[in-house]
Amino acid sequence: MPNTTVEPDEATRLRNKVVDELRADGNISSPEIEAVMRKVPRHAFIPDTPLDKAYDTYAAVITKTDEHGVQLSSVSAPQIQAMMLEQAQVKPGMRVLEIGSGGLNAAYLAELVGPAGEVITVDIDPSVTDRASRLLEEHSYGKVLVVTADAADPLPIGRVDVVMVTAGAWDIAPAWAAHLKQGGRLVVPLRMRGLTRSIAFTPVTAEHGPYLESVSALICGFVPMQGSTAHQEELLLVNGTPEIGLKFDDGLPIAPHRLDNAVTFPRHELWTGVVIGLSELIDTLQMAMAISLPGFCTMAVDEDLDTGLVAPVNKRFALAAVEDDTFAYLVTRRTEDNKHIEYGVHALGPNAKQFAEQVADVLRDWEANRRGGPSPVIRIYPADTPDHQIQADRIIDKVHSRISLSWPST
Repeated sequence: MPNTTVEPDEATRLRNKVVDELRADGNISSPEIEAVMRKVPRHAFIPDTPLDKAYDTYAAVITKTDEHGVQLSSVSAPQIQAMMLEQAQVKPGMRVLEIGSGGLNAAYLAELVGPAGEVITVDIDPSVTDRASRLLEEHSYGKVLVVTADAADPLPIGRVDVVMVTAGAWDIAPAWAAHLKQGGRLVVPLRMRGLTRSIAFTPVTAEHGPYLESVSALICGFVPMQGSTAHQEELLLVNGTPEIGLKFDDGLPIAPHRLDNAVTFPRHELWTGVVIGLSELIDTLQMAMAISLPGFCTMAVDEDLDTGLVAPVNKRFALAAVEDDTFAYLVTRRTEDNKHIEYGVHALGPNAKQFAEQVADVLRDWEANRRGGPSPVIRIYPADTPDHQIQADRIIDKVHSRISLSWPST
């Protein structure tokens, strides 16, 4: 039996509990978003999902996978939805384009824009849009326009105040910015060098042409986008075996074969003296590595084939980097008081000692100059923009855009 008719009082209690938690942790700050998240029955848009799963504050609900178990569609965690709604700053009477449908977020947006506003939700998968249309109609949100299309292409909808992308994007389609009114806002979970941030962008008009500039960037995770803007990371198997994989988001190193013998050298281990609290956010540390290290990547170890050649704390995801014939990755250990974590660097290859020191210097620079400070400013330029017109500490080239990462001037 669908859970829309089961224990309605319990669903209301759980929904209010979720919102109370999100207010307490700062993910909800505006009364308007608090009100819509208390009002809209989240569980009604995830039929046949147990109430405790539907109302898990920090967990998404997967709604579709492929034959290999790869996640294709999901309803984001309440925490992520609240965070992005706060970033979007949707007001009554606005026109909003949602890219990546499902129904629930469109219902939140419909409540926020009110009867004078308009919500258009688009998805490339007809099974997703069919489901969204049905659920929105069933729960009195039939005014939402549901469209099946690849939203990387221009849509015949005119200009909107907000474009909200609810699928993980690797690139910024020109159509998204083209749909924005002057002063509008694009909110998108964007992957940069393997790191995903939910970013709120606003358009900027400059002498050399328009670009987008971030006003906020928050750590998040999302099901990857499908269609023409889909992109897969490239995997480099160290020594040609599947035990150790290095994942590169923007192309492999120029001569990846140079790493073939790296694991035949003794592992060099270096502890940096950089210590953080157990719950301290490290978003700027991740970005510092992505900006400072040209060969930045992430590392994963196949647990079934693990021989101990490398020893990351998290075998599924470790920050790493490559330089020519040597690679390195971050590790951590608890301090003696068991209340803090110290960062270390492991490196393998002919130049392990030197490269470990280079990576450690990035951590020490972060501790001295970036820790606790603002995130980098992220700007999106057209793909044909020359370097001299781009403000950047690091430029990431995509298909449709050039993404710049710049530390704010102090």
